[in-house]
Amino acid sequence: MLKSFYRREPIIAFAVTIGAVDAVLGGVSQQYSLLWFGLGLSGVAIALRWWQSQQVIERREPVRSAQFLLPPQSSSNSLPMLTMSKKKPPER
Repeated sequence: MLKSFYRREPIIAFAVTIGAVDAVLGGVSQQYSLLWFGLGLSGVAIALRWWQSQQVIERREPVRSAQFLLPPQSSSNSLPMLTMSKKKPPER
C-alpha cells in the first residue's frame, strides 16, 4: 500500500515521510521545535493532497455517449468477390 502511494504521489509521500521522521526525532530528543516542524510539514502535505483530490472531483465532466460518424450499414452495394483465375505461369 505504501509503495503504490509513493508511485502515485511521490512529492506528497516524500513530504509526509520527512515530516514524520522529523516529528519522531524531535519527540525522542525532546527538541519540540523539530517535533512541531515535522507535524506541521506532515499536516500541510496531507492537507495539500486532500485539496488536490477535491479539485479533481469538482473538475470531472459528465461522461458523454459515443458519437458514431458512419451509419451502421453501408448505402452502396458490396463489392464482388475476387477470384483467382488458374493461369499457367509464363514460360521462360
